[in-house]
Amino acid sequence: MLDIEKVDHIGIRVSDRAVSVAFYERLGFQTLSDTGFEKGHPIIMRHPSGVVLNLLGPADMPNDRNILMDVGEKYPGITHVSFKVGSLAAAERLLAELDIPLSGRFSFKDLRAVFIRDPDRNVI
Repeated sequence: MLDIEKVDHIGIRVSDRAVSVAFYERLGFQTLSDTGFEKGHPIIMRHPSGVVLNLLGPADMPNDRNILMDVGEKYPGITHVSFKVGSLAAAERLLAELDIPLSGRFSFKDLRAVFIRDPDRNVI
């Protein structure tokens, strides 16, 4: 067995540095460093919860939809990032205040979730 202690970070390729950084800042992430975004190196952002994102860029191909979630064919790959929150109702209120629309809902037994998309349409 591999001795995994935790997920270290999540890497997301983005097309517009300023738009994506601003979006994740609205969710509470803070920029720790920019190691060379224009050369394809990450902008490292951390949330007070300890979740770390690496925003990589710049993307150089258009992507108006995330094929892993939006089409009938189901391709292999990471489909979304999930953050556990203290209160789903409070999260929904904050998203509404920030004018970040929900892109979906999910409910199964005791599990409830809402989905949003970042500026590059990655599902969170």
